[in-house]
Amino acid sequence: MKTLWIGLGGALGSIARYHLDDWFQQRFGAAFPYGTLAVNIIGSFLLVLLMHVGLRTELIPPTVRIAIVTGVIGGFTTYSTFNYETFRYFQTGAWGVGAANVLVTVLGCLAAALLGWAAGRALVGA
Repeated sequence: MKTLWIGLGGALGSIARYHLDDWFQQRFGAAFPYGTLAVNIIGSFLLVLLMHVGLRTELIPPTVRIAIVTGVIGGFTTYSTFNYETFRYFQTGAWGVGAANVLVTVLGCLAAALLGWAAGRALVGA
């Protein structure tokens, strides 16, 4: 049953990722992967927040936590797309944009994780 919930969550996360990426491309164009950056930063925040709350309280039952974290957030975030987009920048000689993508993604996701942890601590304590 857990596997089914994870699969359904993954489908929802993937659909959300598609629509958010599309929204960013329509507003900002495709010159930089803003949508991929956004889903990875949002996912980093949510994953750490939910894990903190779920592991320190009984507010999120383990099965629900697994379905959300592994399913929804796993389907929502995307290392492989980040990797492909960065690789394409390097392959086409756009070294500055590729390096900026790596730097902004890594630092942005780490900052989002820190904010998620801080939000979790604010909600439920240490």
